[in-house]
Amino acid sequence: MEWSLPLASGVAETTAVDPSHEYEGFIGWVLGLMTTLGEPGVGLALLIETFFPPMPSEAVLPGAGFLAYDGQMNVWLAILWATIGCLVGSWGFYGIGALLGRERTLWLVKKTPLLEVEDFYKAERFFSRFGGLAVLLGRCVPLVRSFISVPAGIERMPLLKFSLYTVIGSAVWNALWIGLGYGFGPAIKPVLEQWSGVISNAVVVIIGLLLLWFVIVRVIKIMRSRSAPENVA
Repeated sequence: MEWSLPLASGVAETTAVDPSHEYEGFIGWVLGLMTTLGEPGVGLALLIETFFPPMPSEAVLPGAGFLAYDGQMNVWLAILWATIGCLVGSWGFYGIGALLGRERTLWLVKKTPLLEVEDFYKAERFFSRFGGLAVLLGRCVPLVRSFISVPAGIERMPLLKFSLYTVIGSAVWNALWIGLGYGFGPAIKPVLEQWSGVISNAVVVIIGLLLLWFVIVRVIKIMRSRSAPENVA
């Protein structure tokens, strides 16, 4: 009996903290990552999302809220760690802008496939016009929340001010999506238990189609811009 009770307890604990056994696909992977590492896993997921936008936070954060509803993490710590992950990621892009400066960053954009110089100019104009407000609001806009840090670094926006705006904007965004996952937990759980595999496949397909659409549109624009001088001539 002395050995069987701890063993049974241990099995129960493992089952409780690893939802990847219950849920399939992308959803199971995300939930498994966050429960394996706890609340810091939420921060890690958001850090990955900062540098890999195709894994959207809108698909990750509700999972953290769901786990909080299910009693497997603290909702406030989940928001805190998600915000820390966003902050660390934003420091990375800020550092790139600060180290490279405007001209070298512009050169890098020109040399990077599928990136447009006009995107750089738009981000630069947006930041020049709104400054800190651009950083704060940009944290709540998909894709923009990652790259708005670059012009902030180029302009050497005070790091403390940049961090403060990033924390505020990120905390609002994270609290919104984690709160939705927490609030709709009772409705989400039976759906995920039955359809997690189908939903995961749908998420992956949608992300893949969006990436394909982005690539096709950019390639068409590049081809048109290259052929334009020939047509004029």
